[in-house]
Amino acid sequence: MKESDYEEAVVNFYEGLYAFGYSLTRNEHDASELTQETFYRLLTRGGIIRDASKIKSWLFTTLYRIFLAWERRRTSLPHFEISTVENELAPVTAEQMDVLLEDVVRDSLLQLEERYRAPLMLFYLNDHSYEEIARILAVPIGTVMSRLSRGKALLRQRLTARAIGAVANDKITHLQGGLDSASRAL
Repeated sequence: MKESDYEEAVVNFYEGLYAFGYSLTRNEHDASELTQETFYRLLTRGGIIRDASKIKSWLFTTLYRIFLAWERRRTSLPHFEISTVENELAPVTAEQMDVLLEDVVRDSLLQLEERYRAPLMLFYLNDHSYEEIARILAVPIGTVMSRLSRGKALLRQRLTARAIGAVANDKITHLQGGLDSASRAL
């Protein structure tokens, strides 16, 4: 498809396609997505259209087929709010919690400055001695010990802050839920 034919199709049919998409989805964002996907397909597959007078019907048919594919996907993979299916979810195992905690510790460790992060990783994750760390980092052994101590304290602070933040978020969510229930009762 020539660029001029594509541009002409956009000018002539964009509004109508968008309106059709909106009538199907009843949502501006989804209508825009449908329209953009349709024009993308025209751009990439438009060469299959031999007769320029068929572009309009091809566009509307393509948009409708995309919509139907979306609907099939929504039906086979429905979206649920977590609160409505919470009791159906499998419990979190101890192994899964260990992985989550390791991720939290790793993320907090990676946020530390390099001068604290490196000794902590060498000592706790790679089992190097103080002397080996001092040689690797080319610093005195006292500096290694000091950075390990300071690094552990900083890591502990970050983990505590994350835990407090998580508890606060849970309390806020719980409080908001209570307020929502109370306001509905009024």
